[in-house]
Amino acid sequence: MPETRDALTELVQAHVGTGRRMSTREFAAAAVDDESGWSPGKSLVAKIINGQNYTVTPALVSAVAVGLELPREIVAAAAHLQTIGYAATELASGAPATLIKTLDAPDGVGPRARAVADRWDAEA
Repeated sequence: MPETRDALTELVQAHVGTGRRMSTREFAAAAVDDESGWSPGKSLVAKIINGQNYTVTPALVSAVAVGLELPREIVAAAAHLQTIGYAATELASGAPATLIKTLDAPDGVGPRARAVADRWDAEA
């Protein structure tokens, strides 16, 4: 049975909202899909950080990646983990492993945590 986790929600929650790096308004303005120009509205961002239901789309994944300044494959791995799940063996390397290490980092998903996760992924 694949392991699932609200990883995309957790990723956004680590950066956006009260007491975080960005407000919902700042994130909505920064998170723009390069290809389509689409950006999530403040209400969608609020739904995400409040853990409410929302639809994961390719444009949302791209916009979140831009807004959080993360590689798209990491955000896509979060979306995959949240909507489909991964088998335990799939979480051992690549973007899924980097994502899990990033989400479980004690200081959130800051530049230091990303650098550590990238190093671990390169060593795997």
